[in-house]
Amino acid sequence: MNDNELLLRDYRPRPKLVTKTTLIEKPRFPVIDAHNHLGESFGGGWCNRPVSELLDQLDKAGVRAYVDLDGAWGEDIVQARLDKFKAAAPERFRIFGGVDWDAWPEQGDRFGEWAASRLRLQARWGAEGLKIWKPFGLHVRDHHGALVAVDDARLAPLWETAGEIGLPVMVHIADPVAFFDPLDATNERWEELQGHPDWQFLSPPFPSFQAIITAFGNLVAGYPNTTFIGAHVGCYAENLGWVAQTFDRCPNFYIDISARIGELGRQPYTARRFFIDYADRILFGLDAGPNLDMYRIYYRFLETDDEYFDYGLGPVPIQGRWQIYGLYLPDEVLEKVYYKNAKRVLGIDYG
Repeated sequence: MNDNELLLRDYRPRPKLVTKTTLIEKPRFPVIDAHNHLGESFGGGWCNRPVSELLDQLDKAGVRAYVDLDGAWGEDIVQARLDKFKAAAPERFRIFGGVDWDAWPEQGDRFGEWAASRLRLQARWGAEGLKIWKPFGLHVRDHHGALVAVDDARLAPLWETAGEIGLPVMVHIADPVAFFDPLDATNERWEELQGHPDWQFLSPPFPSFQAIITAFGNLVAGYPNTTFIGAHVGCYAENLGWVAQTFDRCPNFYIDISARIGELGRQPYTARRFFIDYADRILFGLDAGPNLDMYRIYYRFLETDDEYFDYGLGPVPIQGRWQIYGLYLPDEVLEKVYYKNAKRVLGIDYG
């Protein structure tokens, strides 16, 4: 490589814009974090650390209640989280359960009824929601080896049971749209996919993004008595028009903003209008563990009119090579996003 060549991974431009920086140490209102984790992979390994230290960290961040979604990975995790966190501070934690998709080959045609019965059992243990993670729609297969569609009618008992017993269903299907595109010079997530090649889902063999997101919309519309929360801005932060249309036709649909301020913050005019128009349908979430520095970036994004700032903590962009802009939301919107919506939708009362 000569002096006139530079590898993209080594390119670290320093913006020369002179803009203000606003540090928000505490949010303007109390926060309910409706989408996060406590385990090793996503949550900082708090399952092996004292609950008192975790509560201190949440207090510093202004977080009054915290939803742990790791139960989606197994019923033993649900029980362990309930025994440790919920027992220690019941008003501060919500623990969501999950579905054991690996049981489908054994359960066969009765898998939907079986999964519904396990959800009832998890609710009796103390689980207060159901988390569906992205293998659903991409990897989950039935007893015939066929890929299970997101709107597969055989799962009706599961969704109906969640509505009957009043448990919200947090759904993360698909992933950023660029993960479904060829990994070429036009892919805006090229660096991210180079580091995580298993995150790419080309069609074929995978379904297209459009097929998955359409099936998700069908699922939400098909069970109006069940509350669905679309993780990561409804799984389609790149297209707030689609999310708005789903809001309009599905009163049972809500979203969280976890892990997507990188998308929201690069479309600040559209995102601000979206937050104001649908202030009753949006929940706060981080999806980065109880990370004080990340909380403060989210607060800066929601509360200030700061321009062109990093949406992550490291020197390398975590999602794409762009900066974000603050939304400076009105107080009446901030209150709803920070805690009022989650109190209503999740039934959280922290006193």
